[in-house]
Amino acid sequence: MSNKKIIFGVKPDRPDIDSWVETRAIEETKKVPEKMKRLTIDIPESLHKAVKSACALRGTKIADEVRGLLNHEFRSDLVRQRE
Repeated sequence: MSNKKIIFGVKPDRPDIDSWVETRAIEETKKVPEKMKRLTIDIPESLHKAVKSACALRGTKIADEVRGLLNHEFRSDLVRQRE
């Protein structure tokens, strides 16, 4: 037989059920981010340089700028399709 001692910690307090339910309700209503899809396009090198330098001056990413342009152009179409 081993002389190993096992020490159990203090039993944790039971959580207040009402506060758990309230917290859970808030968690369920959080909006899940929409899944992202990759879009690859070919553009002329001169256009790429112009976009890249403009984004560098603005301190933004090309992907964010393009995403914004696409949202501006097509978001209203998406809203109309869902109605």
